[in-house]
Amino acid sequence: MDIEWGRIIELWPEIQTAFFQTLMMIGISLSVSLIIGLPLGILLFITDRGLFLENRPVNSVLGFIVNIVRSIPFIILLVALIPLTKLITGTTIGPVAASVSLSVAAIPFFARIVENSLREIDKGVIEAAIAVGATPWMIIKDVLLPEAKASIVQGITLTIISLVAYSAMAGVVGGGGIGDLAIRFGYYRYDNTIMIVTVVILIVLVQLIQQAGDYTAKAIDKR
Repeated sequence: MDIEWGRIIELWPEIQTAFFQTLMMIGISLSVSLIIGLPLGILLFITDRGLFLENRPVNSVLGFIVNIVRSIPFIILLVALIPLTKLITGTTIGPVAASVSLSVAAIPFFARIVENSLREIDKGVIEAAIAVGATPWMIIKDVLLPEAKASIVQGITLTIISLVAYSAMAGVVGGGGIGDLAIRFGYYRYDNTIMIVTVVILIVLVQLIQQAGDYTAKAIDKR
């Protein structure tokens, strides 16, 4: 396929706008997923069998909810949450509106990553903290999070990459961003140049995110 550079220059303002809309969606949904998903993942871990705040009913209910949300395909979740999106943002189109569905999808995804990261910690370290009289909060703050921080950073990287893919899908329902640009100018108008440009932008963005995440994880991993 030949790339029409004149077409790219013509639509450059649209491409820039779409790119920043994608970054906005990712930024909002990532922030929400960190604020809610991190404590949710910790709670899933510490309430499990044999842990210091074991609570099987709470663990089962939270795990069930997380599994349900994670099992729903994002495009269906996007449509199903339109009433909630309208209630929260007052609209159902645009990057802010799309961020609602992105956040709901990212929270359980990141929570499971956090839970799995904590499971990698040597149980002897936790038992030693309990033996010296550490409170649950101290164990979480001084043992669990420091020990799992490199793995959690890698989990954040994976979450961001997933959000990039989800944000592109949000363009199908007018969520804005790169996906919306690809649908409106690439798919509907059979413009192969725009399709190629949007794919390249997403590939480059994912590669940069992955490299930054890998570098950060290695830098903070002192093991």
